[in-house]
Amino acid sequence: MASTALDRIDAFRIARLPDIRFGDGSIHLLPTLIADHGKRVMVVTGKRSFVESQHWSELVAALEAQGATWHHVTIEGEPSPQRVDAIVSEHSDRDIDVVVAIGGGSVLDAAKAVAGLLRPGNSVMDHLEGAGHGLPYRGPAVPLIAVPTTAGTGSEATKNAVLSVQGADGFKKSFRDERLVAAVALVDPELLTRCPKAQIAANGMDAFTQLLESYVSLNASPATDALAWSGMRAFCCGFWAAWEADHAAADRGYGQLAYASLMSGITLAQAGLGSVHGLASPLGAFFPIPHGTVCGTLVAEATSINVAALRQRNAGGVALTKFGEVGRLVSGAPELSDSDACDALVATLREWTQRLEMPRLGAYGIGHSDIERVVAGARGGSMKTNPLELTDAELGDLLTRRL
Repeated sequence: MASTALDRIDAFRIARLPDIRFGDGSIHLLPTLIADHGKRVMVVTGKRSFVESQHWSELVAALEAQGATWHHVTIEGEPSPQRVDAIVSEHSDRDIDVVVAIGGGSVLDAAKAVAGLLRPGNSVMDHLEGAGHGLPYRGPAVPLIAVPTTAGTGSEATKNAVLSVQGADGFKKSFRDERLVAAVALVDPELLTRCPKAQIAANGMDAFTQLLESYVSLNASPATDALAWSGMRAFCCGFWAAWEADHAAADRGYGQLAYASLMSGITLAQAGLGSVHGLASPLGAFFPIPHGTVCGTLVAEATSINVAALRQRNAGGVALTKFGEVGRLVSGAPELSDSDACDALVATLREWTQRLEMPRLGAYGIGHSDIERVVAGARGGSMKTNPLELTDAELGDLLTRRL
């Protein structure tokens, strides 16, 4: 983080974070962490990946040895409010002591919402921002232990439970409250070894996008800048080794990538995001496009649009300097001026997009006629912390470039 001076540090806030346990093999801490919270356990996983691993049989054996009463719930695809409500309805009378979420961002988000509602017993639609009934959440939440098995969303460190209803009238909205933050985030890089190459690509680009957007966010602070910068450095050191799956290098790469993802969750929770995530909400609601794919396919052109708009309307602002810093980092060219480094950032991100073969939006049925409604639906929370307000025409151009 080379050139951003700290002549003045404005007021900022760091909101609640989990107890973070990071490291290879840390999955073996899970039975003890569960026992710290009680014997009535809900375990939320995806349908196959984790439950087909040796870690699942080890966890089941440990729960039984501890005399725990446990219930297993699975999440397939992106979670919906209806799925959350059904789980809460089935289990709210079981006096669950702790919810354990083991999986990708969808599993963690669903479990976060369930943990928040098991004790109150009401519908998540009472609290879903922009789509629900607008009622304040009072809690209490059941303690949550979040164990990510992918590296992208950083959901283990956030207070958001993102839920979706897909279709023409669909939405993708958050149930958001600090009481939903996990009690423990257990991050074991070894769990990433089961991720397919395409998943590493999409999730990794999600993590990098979150780091970049939080770094240039209007709500960024010196604290979040430091974490985002360390995450981007880790990403650059580890992502390609993990994606290419060269075993000797990938062992190191998985740790770097897991760290980058964790930092992206912390920084997005504290600083907010930007235009890619603003567009991801309506795109994910209206079309069956995975969130990581949205990030991977849009981040280069979103950066290009933002840099061009900043040069026109806020050339003296800190965001261009920050984009330049990241450009020097990802291009490996520390001698570049800020202007040249911004161009190098866009060029590098475009090269990554091509190298990773990120699908275009058209592959998911998105066409020119859809641009207007996607742009109209993109003016939510993430867009508000973009480094400047982009026009509808600029957002439309961004989407058009990736059709």
